Amino acid sequence: MTLAEVLVRLGSFGRDLTWRIEFDEIVDPRCVEMERRSADAGMDTLMLLSLTTPFLQLIDAEARGFAGDELMLVLTDSSSWDVRAVDERVLSELRQHYTGADDL
Repeated sequence: MTLAEVLVRLGSFGRDLTWRIEFDEIVDPRCVEMERRSADAGMDTLMLLSLTTPFLQLIDAEARGFAGDELMLVLTDSSSWDVRAVDERVLSELRQHYTGADDL
């Protein structure tokens, strides 16, 4: 599953977040652009989606979604996506759509 798929599945919850993303391993030039935008004020969801086409595979990345200064969501990629959210409804939606999802 790609970051783009997770972002789309977040629906309205993720729409207005500001994203900052970090990588342990740069595998694509778009990763450099994501890190550059993250170093500034972050990027909105549409910008992040435009940089994460369905074919971009990330390795050991962490995307943090903020509403203002408040951390709302953390997406961590290792061999799968770990999702931490302040709103349980987000996790419930992901569990419904991805039936193989495990609670950690």
